[in-house]
Amino acid sequence: VFSTHKHDTRLKERQSFKVPLINSLLIPGTQKIWMKTWGCSHNNSDGEYMAGQLAASGYKMTDDPTQADLWLLNSCTVKSPAEDHFRNSIKKAQEQQKKVVVAGCVPQAQPRMDYLKGLSIIGVQQIDRVVEVVDEAVKGHSVRLLGQKKDGGRRLGGARLDLPKIRKNPLIEIISINTGCLNACTYCKTKHARGDLASYPIEELVERARQSFQEGVCEIWLTSEDTGAYGRDIGTDLPTLLWKLVEEIPEGAMLRLGMTNPPYILEHLEEMAKILNHPRVYAFLHVPVQSASDSVLMDMKREYCIDDFKRVVDFLRDRVPGVTIATDIICGFPGETDADFQETVELVKDYRFPSLFINQFYPRPGTPAAKMEQVPAHVKKQRTKELSQLFHSYNPYDHKIGERQHVLVTEESFDAQYYVAHNKFYEQVLVPKRAEFKGMMIEVDIYEAGKHFLKGRPVEDSKPFTPSIAAPLQKGEVSGLIEVSAHTNTHSICTFCSQITNTGSVT
Repeated sequence: VFSTHKHDTRLKERQSFKVPLINSLLIPGTQKIWMKTWGCSHNNSDGEYMAGQLAASGYKMTDDPTQADLWLLNSCTVKSPAEDHFRNSIKKAQEQQKKVVVAGCVPQAQPRMDYLKGLSIIGVQQIDRVVEVVDEAVKGHSVRLLGQKKDGGRRLGGARLDLPKIRKNPLIEIISINTGCLNACTYCKTKHARGDLASYPIEELVERARQSFQEGVCEIWLTSEDTGAYGRDIGTDLPTLLWKLVEEIPEGAMLRLGMTNPPYILEHLEEMAKILNHPRVYAFLHVPVQSASDSVLMDMKREYCIDDFKRVVDFLRDRVPGVTIATDIICGFPGETDADFQETVELVKDYRFPSLFINQFYPRPGTPAAKMEQVPAHVKKQRTKELSQLFHSYNPYDHKIGERQHVLVTEESFDAQYYVAHNKFYEQVLVPKRAEFKGMMIEVDIYEAGKHFLKGRPVEDSKPFTPSIAAPLQKGEVSGLIEVSAHTNTHSICTFCSQITNTGSVT
C-alpha cells in the first residue's frame, strides 16, 4: 500500500527518512490469528485444519486474543447459548477493532443474519480455502464462500483429508468420516448447515489414519453428525470401514467411535459388538435417545421407537461386557407431557447411564420445532433439574475400585493436577502427573471413584508401553501430507481476486 499523498515534496521527505512505503499490517500472511471453536469434535477437526493451513501459509496462531490482528470464530448452531457466545465474541472483536472471519454451522445455515453483515464467511465445506478468505479479510474485503463440494454431481464429504492441520492435542487425531446425515429431526439446525449425508471413501480415511500414526498419534477419534450412517451414499458401511482401520492401529493405540443414531446402527449390531470387543477399540458408543416417549420421538422425527434404542443398548451390553453407552436427552420438547417425561425418567432409572448429556430444549430459528406449541419455560427448567438430580443420585464407577486396568494417557486435567487416561471402556482415569506417562499405556490399580472419573495408582513393577510408532509432533506444529509454501493454494489467486466486486465482497 503506497502513500496516497499528492505532493511530491511530502513523498520525497518520506523517502529521505527511509520510511517504509509498505504497511506490513496489510501484507497477508504476516498477522497473528486467534481462533475460537465451539461445538462438536467435527467442528474441532475443521478448526484444526483451518489453523494448520493458516500456519503453513505464514500466519502466526496465537492463544492470546488481545495480541491477535484477526479473530477466526468457528461456530456451533446446536443450542442457543453456543450461538449467543459466538455473537458476543463477534461484538467483542469489533469493539477491539479486530478483523473478523466467521466459520462453522451458524453462518453456513443463516448467512444473512444481521450480526453477520459485512463479515467474511468460510462455509463448512470450504475450509480448504481459509487462507484465501483470511487474506482478503486482512485487506478489508468481505468474502463469503458457502458452496458445496461436488465431483461429477455427487456431493463430497468436504475438504480433502490430507490438508495441513494443527492438532489441539498432538496425541489425538480427529477424523471426520462423513458430513451431514439422513435424518430430518424437527429440532435440528445443524442439518441446515451440514446437509445430507456425504461420506469420505474408505481408502482416504485409512490413509489419513496411517499418516497420523506416523506423526506420533496414539488415539483416533472418528466423528460425524451420524457415524452409523457412514457409507450409505457410496455403497459401503461403518463396520467395513472400522475393520480396515483397526488393521492400521499400532499395539497400545486406541480408536474411539463417535456419535451414532439408533436407526442405522441397528442393522450392524453383530459386527459392531465384535469391533467394540477389539483390544484396540474403546468399548464405548454414544447413542442419543433424546426421549423415551414414542409420541415425542415421532414429533422429533427421530425415525425409531424406544424399543429400538433399548435393543441397541441391551444387545451391546450383553455382547460387550462393561461397554459404556453414553446418551443425550432433551427436556421439554414441544408437546412433551408429564407422562412422556416420566417415561424418560424411568429409562434413566432402569439403565443408569454412566454418561448422560441433559439438554433443556431451545427452539432454533427456522426449525419445525420452533413453530410448535412450546412447553412453558418453568416446566422445562423443572424437568431438566429433576433429571439432573436423578443422574447425580447414582455412582456408576464405585464397583471399579480395586480393579487393575491398562489405561492410555493422553491429556492433562483441567486443574492441571493430574494426567487424564482412559481405560478400555473410555472411562476417565486420573493418574499422577509424571512426564514419562504422557502418551503411554500404563497399568494402574483403581483406588477411588467419583461421578465422572476414577483414580489410578501406577503398578510399581509394570513398565509403561509406548503405542506411538514415531515421536509426536510438538504442540502447535503443523501436520499434513503436503507441503504448503507461503501463500500457495489449489485455487489461483488471480482467479479468486477477479471475483471480488467493487463492494469488496465475493459473488
